[in-house]
Amino acid sequence: ERIMDECIPKERHGRDYVIKFPEDLLVDNLRNHMLFAAECLMARTYIDVEEADGVRLRPLAKDLLCSLEVVRMVLREQSLNQPGPYSETIRRALIRFDVLFAEFELSYVSSLVSVKSPEDIYKQQEIVVLFCETVARALKLSYLTQEMIDGYEPQLMFTIPRLAIISGLLIYPDGPLNLERKPEEISRVFSPFYVLLRKIRDLLRVLSKEELYKLEKRVLNECTADSQPCSNRDSADLQGFASQCACPSVPRPVVQESNSAQRGMFTDVPLNSRWLELRGRYRNTEDMIHTLFVCISGVADQLQTNFASDLRSILKSVFKIVTSQVEELVVTDTGQLDLCVAPTAPFLTDCALCSSSREGMRREVPPDWVPDSTSSHCMACHVPFTFLRRRHHCRSCGKIFCSRCSSHLAALPHFRHLKPVRICTHCYTTHLPSTNKNASCL
Repeated sequence: ERIMDECIPKERHGRDYVIKFPEDLLVDNLRNHMLFAAECLMARTYIDVEEADGVRLRPLAKDLLCSLEVVRMVLREQSLNQPGPYSETIRRALIRFDVLFAEFELSYVSSLVSVKSPEDIYKQQEIVVLFCETVARALKLSYLTQEMIDGYEPQLMFTIPRLAIISGLLIYPDGPLNLERKPEEISRVFSPFYVLLRKIRDLLRVLSKEELYKLEKRVLNECTADSQPCSNRDSADLQGFASQCACPSVPRPVVQESNSAQRGMFTDVPLNSRWLELRGRYRNTEDMIHTLFVCISGVADQLQTNFASDLRSILKSVFKIVTSQVEELVVTDTGQLDLCVAPTAPFLTDCALCSSSREGMRREVPPDWVPDSTSSHCMACHVPFTFLRRRHHCRSCGKIFCSRCSSHLAALPHFRHLKPVRICTHCYTTHLPSTNKNASCL
């Protein structure tokens, strides 16, 4: 990789096709796995693919491995006989190897998993937009706080999809959850739940603004909302809710409820038989809201199970967009100061360096490393560690991260690390002096 970046930087074959790959496959050593897979195919060993696919891929694997041997041979000859700049022979060999590798990688992965089409990618981007609009609306209504988003609170992984289902069906009905389209025309993420989503949408449309508010509060805090009605504080919040919520206008007739205040809630709304039919299926408002909550949560939880990779990719894009941006002064190539916008670093609980900073102390000894056995998830993004997703210790705080959350390199002279060492994103952006930072990444 380093030799190709040095020798043929402008002739590298594009790898934009990796956007079609599931998130789980985008590991650091994917290229090594591809070469290993090619060697297995040449030995007629079909580990991950069906035998028919393996037979079809063997000619590509043969060409790739032969090209790799040619690259090794010409590099060896030049290093022994003609040390100096890369020759034209090496350039041609590297270009051919790069093209063959890209062709084999795309073909092999396509035989392993369902690779997304351009239409699938576009529909996924529509879902990203819906999720972002949902977060913006939740921030406006004070359902969420910017601190929760900047801190990557784990409960947001469940809260945002649930709120997005409500928003997509009711607030933004022309988006990816437009159920006026046929099931095959909407995203494959939502199409399995098409019938259930239509029923949820119909029931959402008969809710009053107060009922919608109570439903969303229950989604946000299911533990307390099931047993507590809207408090006085909620009622005060509700005063500004009607003007802020872009709820579609749905005719609502008078409902015979035991509470006189509820009886007068819709006195100016004309009678609608469909409205009465839907509400008549439930004993009371709380029963209807609870049913909606269970159905919406069930769909969102199934998304987490059946489309885990897609949902992780969507939420990752959403957090990149909605996380707070901070401005940093950087020195440009001309020597002038310019503003650089960078995302706020994820908050880490129990960070020893943060504690020392608050106490006005500067540590001269790095914190002890967290034992591998005590952490099964990355301490920043909370993805689980697997055989392919390895643990990495930050040399600054000692915590355990995945490779993506600890991809920075920097020297730590105050900890006697004079050469660049692995640093997590939190320490790199929060605790590292600007003089120690460089552009190096793992």
